[in-house]
Amino acid sequence: MEKRIVLQADLAKWVESDSYKALVTFIERLQQSVLGVTNDALVPTSATITKLLEILQKVSEAIDSHPIVKDVEVSRFGKPEFRDFYDDVKQKSLAWIQDLCTAETKHFAPELNAYFAESWGNRTRIDYGSGHELNFVLFLFCLEKLGILTESDHTAAITKVFTKYMAIMRRLQKTYWLEPAGSHGVWGLDDYHFLPFLFGAAQLATHPHMKPKLIHNKELVESLWPQYMYLECIQFINEIKTVPGVKRSSASLRWHSPMLDDISAAKTWQKISDGMIKMYRAEVLGKLPIVQHIMFGELFKAPEGVHGHAEEDECGHIHAREINTWGDCCGIKVPSAVAASQANKRVPFD
Repeated sequence: MEKRIVLQADLAKWVESDSYKALVTFIERLQQSVLGVTNDALVPTSATITKLLEILQKVSEAIDSHPIVKDVEVSRFGKPEFRDFYDDVKQKSLAWIQDLCTAETKHFAPELNAYFAESWGNRTRIDYGSGHELNFVLFLFCLEKLGILTESDHTAAITKVFTKYMAIMRRLQKTYWLEPAGSHGVWGLDDYHFLPFLFGAAQLATHPHMKPKLIHNKELVESLWPQYMYLECIQFINEIKTVPGVKRSSASLRWHSPMLDDISAAKTWQKISDGMIKMYRAEVLGKLPIVQHIMFGELFKAPEGVHGHAEEDECGHIHAREINTWGDCCGIKVPSAVAASQANKRVPFD
């Protein structure tokens, strides 16, 4: 497994490659599979989906095995206990993936595990962003390429598996105060994620009554977020983001999440759904600071003619001279909104 996209010339080859087109098609098909489908809808659940949920449950249990033991006052940045969680999962996950594979595909388990293990964040920087989220999708993509996951699994892969992954990520973000990757979560609509907005907009696209502006109705969001991924993201933002000098109950999306506020002006969820895939192609799959981290192997092949393997720094990043990393890649360490929210709850001198 190698990271091969290093230069702007590599990026140009990437967006024209068969691998890029296949990945975009896969994401579009996943998006279409949840059109009008809520998280709690009864959908067919194959043996593969069941096994994936069992694996994710083991990841969730690993969080319980590595609680925060150091003084929470030490830092508003990421908690070092995350590294223990990361190491634990990485040590065990290869065996989990091997059990998921058939006898004919088991030799691909290390390649699958490379994506799975990197789906939870960066061990060194204790951060998370849409590039890590992309690794989880690449894990699913490769499972389908091997025939382990099938097209009939797509709906459950999102409403059951991806939502479980999201629930784990929310726990990780809240427990270990993961920092937004890229200094300020520039590639994530809620500092961390993009895809739950993309899939979530499709869930709402056929609803006859709910309009995009409903995200400003906190009571509706609080009652409906378990059914819709988009609203779960809004609920998460409402819980953790604050505006200085403004009570949390009064804080508005237009203050702390202006892009989501702008998107809510769209007339229909279908328009948002269509726009999300275009935005994802441009702002995630088309950005060098993100795609430089994509790992290529036998299942997901590198574009022809791209740069050879490049050396990474201690953070696992490739800093080519032509990449402006100011605020894009490593950037400046910025505490998560979760950390800031928890800090604001404390009473001084108590």
